[in-house]
Amino acid sequence: MENISEIKEFNKLFSNYRGIFIRFANTYIQNEDTAEDIVVDSLVYYWENRHSLASKSNIPAYIMEVVKHKSLNYLRNQRIREDIEQNLWAHMDRVRKLKITTLEACNPEELFSSEAQQLVDKALDSLPEKTQTIFIMSRYENKKHKEIAEHFNLSTKSIEFHISKALDVLRKELKDYLPLFIIFLNQ
Repeated sequence: MENISEIKEFNKLFSNYRGIFIRFANTYIQNEDTAEDIVVDSLVYYWENRHSLASKSNIPAYIMEVVKHKSLNYLRNQRIREDIEQNLWAHMDRVRKLKITTLEACNPEELFSSEAQQLVDKALDSLPEKTQTIFIMSRYENKKHKEIAEHFNLSTKSIEFHISKALDVLRKELKDYLPLFIIFLNQ
């Protein structure tokens, strides 16, 4: 059981320094709610570890040090999150530029040329019958994966596997016809 005098001392510490600790954290965090959460976490950390401190420790300084480290961790995590977001936005921008470039280079006449269709037919003919049928149902008949799965009494994951297998074969066969392949991928 906690010593009553320890609890009173903690309450006094909380009352006297809470505002100072929050202002300190908020100076760096720039979010009062988050700064308050950091201070409360720091006070709880102190309370849980108080018996391991030297008896002559400067407790407010110790808690301020904990607030400092928790604030640093918060800011580092924010920076990592922002870096990831920036990388994600940059990736999405590259993908968008690739789509624009591909669409600008797209020549509908080439897409439907007999040569390209022959390559598609040849690639599809090289597939096992079930994979070929599943792919045709998905891409030419616009059936949902669930519908195809029910037709073949398979799971949707199996349908996705067959379609993926067909797309791999088509990707190899149509490497020189990128716009056509993109149409198959995005359906």
